[in-house]
Formats: sequence, structure tokens, C-alpha cells
Amino acid sequence: MAPPTPTYAKSIIKILFISLIFDLLSFTLILPLFPRLLAFYRAQPDNVVLESIFATLNAFKASFHRPISSRFDVVLLGGALGSLFSFLQAISSPFLGALSDRYGRRTALLYSMIGNIVSVLLWVIATDFPTFLASRVVGGLSEGNVQLAIAIATDVSTPETRGATLALVGAAFSIAFTFGPMLGAFLASKTISLENPFAAAAVFSLVLLVAETAFLYWKLPETRPPDEEPSKVDMQLKRENESEKAEDKKKIEGSPEGSSIVLLNLTHFLFLLIFSGMEFSLPFMTFDLFNYTSADSGKLLGFVGLLASVLQGTFVRRYPPIVVVKTGLASAGISFFLLSRVNTQLQLYVAAAFLAVTSACVVTSLTALVSFKTPEKNRGRALGGFRSAGKFVLLPRFANCLTTEWR
Repeated sequence: MAPPTPTYAKSIIKILFISLIFDLLSFTLILPLFPRLLAFYRAQPDNVVLESIFATLNAFKASFHRPISSRFDVVLLGGALGSLFSFLQAISSPFLGALSDRYGRRTALLYSMIGNIVSVLLWVIATDFPTFLASRVVGGLSEGNVQLAIAIATDVSTPETRGATLALVGAAFSIAFTFGPMLGAFLASKTISLENPFAAAAVFSLVLLVAETAFLYWKLPETRPPDEEPSKVDMQLKRENESEKAEDKKKIEGSPEGSSIVLLNLTHFLFLLIFSGMEFSLPFMTFDLFNYTSADSGKLLGFVGLLASVLQGTFVRRYPPIVVVKTGLASAGISFFLLSRVNTQLQLYVAAAFLAVTSACVVTSLTALVSFKTPEKNRGRALGGFRSAGKFVLLPRFANCLTTEWR
């Protein structure tokens, strides 16, 4: 396939940027709501599913030498739901990536959007915990929008422009994390249903996803056409190029390039093993330390997102990905050191500033490095595997949610 022209690439990136803003705003609306939302479901009587989950969590708490107060039950439940969501994404990411290689990026992306819409529809009608749990399960299995957007961005970029292109994708994350949590906190104060106090946020999230799906359907072309049944000529070419295909396979499995991909996946896994779910866990930490409301948590996450968006548009775009990754990893160490000693809100915001540097730098630049090492025809699967490696980080969700208990 001929390389995309700069004009074509620019138009595709613009479409992706707009769609990701919609998608990630929808995703981040719920983040500051989790502590109050789960407390609401726990207060409901005769909740068999939730009580069985708490029984399991209590058994988990009992395994620790130091007793853990029951006031952390909601925190643990939030960690468990975050772990479940990540686990389901880890399962589905390689599958969605392979589908996009086989049937086309646009097709896979639209099917992923349908799953997301079903997930939020369930949240809209979630007057009980089992329905809300079902919405998280469906959402985790269908959440492939970001990895497919990244695959499309790599399709239309060159090695020279890829770092800057993926920085724009990262900027969409930062913008969404700036405004999404604050918007979610605002909508949580609007009651449109007594049976589901968070329905206003859920409905707005649904509107965003439907608008995004319509926008992608009408505006996004296919950047990687689906594979076709080979003709006789194609079969002859295939036989003549077997050695070339074997060489491509070696690039993934046995050559130094393949080893580099394994190393990058391992780095991604180990990084998220420590950093996992910080945007998810911060509301629980601040809920316990400073009795933060949804609005307070929204402001904190908004601060992180705003600073990260500035970094994405400046530092991340201008410097080589390997330099950006190292900067982000160093900042992660500093942020966790500071968080372990937080006693005031000023200290919290200083630590959050270093979290913003990490959030802006690490994953975006690791993704760029993976794309450099991957043949085009396998890029969707490779990027799906990369994201999957980062999603198999389950227990850290519990560890992060228990941070304040062990201070």
C-alpha cells in the first residue's frame, strides 16, 4: 500500500483526535464518582451479589497480618472492579487487534463502539449493583477504541512523524482527564432519577459515545483494508515471497527486533505493575485522607490532565521517545516517594504534578517504540498484545487502594 500523503495523514489524525476526546471524556466521567457510587449500591438492602463479593473481600482482608478496617470495604470493592475491567481488557485487546489486521481498523473500531454503547446503556439503567457490574464487564470486553486509534495513527504516520503523531493521541488523553472528571463531578450533583442518582452522568456518557460512533461512521475511512481471498497470481507471489515472510516472522519472534518488542512489553507491564490505576485509585486515597467529594477529586484529576496535556503538546512531541520514556519513569519514582509522605493537600498536588509527567510520557512513547519494531501487517495484533501486557496488572489495584491503610 502506498504511503499516505501528509494531507491525508493530517485529516485522519484530526478525526482520531476528535473521536478520542469524545471517547475518553465518556470514560473519565465515572472516575471521581466511584467511591460515592459504590457506597450507594452498598446501602441498598438485600443485595445478594454485593454481599457475596464483600464476603470474598473480607476473606482477602483476613489474610493480612495487620487487621484492615471495615471502612475500607468500598475502597477494596473499587480496586476489585478496576482489576476486573483491566483483566477483561487484557483478554480482548489482542483479539481486537488481530481482527483489525484481518478485517480492517474501521470495522473493528465500530464494533468496539457498539460494545461501549451497550455498556453505558446498562449503566444508565443500573438501579442495582448486578446491572452496574454487567456494564463494567461489557465495557471491559469491548474497550478497544484507544488501541485501534493508535493502530490507525501508526498506519498513516511515518517513522519520522510517529512520535509527534502519538503525542497528539496522548494529548487527547490529557484533555479528557482534565475536563472529564470535573464534568462527571458536576453531573453527579444533578439528579434525574432517584433510583439511579448517577444517571445524569451515565446519560451524558451515552450521548458522547453515540455521537462519536456516528462521527466515525461518516468521517473515518479505512486505513488498512481487510485481507482479501488470494487469487492465483497472489498465490504465486506468496510462494515466491515465502522467504520474505519468514524474515518478517523472525522480526517478531526471534530477531533482535523481536527481542526488543518483548523487552518493551515487559517494561510496559512492570511500569503499570507499579503505576496501575493511579487515576482510578487517587479518588479513593483522597476520599480517605481528606474526605474529598466528587468535585474535589474532579479538580485533582483535572489538574493532572491539564499539566499532562501541556507536556504532550511540548516536551513529548519534540524529544525522541526513548528520552521521553526515561523522563516519565524517573518522574514515577519521585511521585510515589512523595505520595508515601502526603500529609497536606499542597503535598498531594506536588505529587500529582509528577504523576502528570509520568502520565504524559511513558505509555505514549513506549507505544511509539513498539510501532517502530513491528511489521505493518501485524501491527494491530502487536499493539493489542502491548496493551494486554499492561492490563495484566490486577493485584496492584488492591495495593493502591490499600495505600492509606498502610501509611
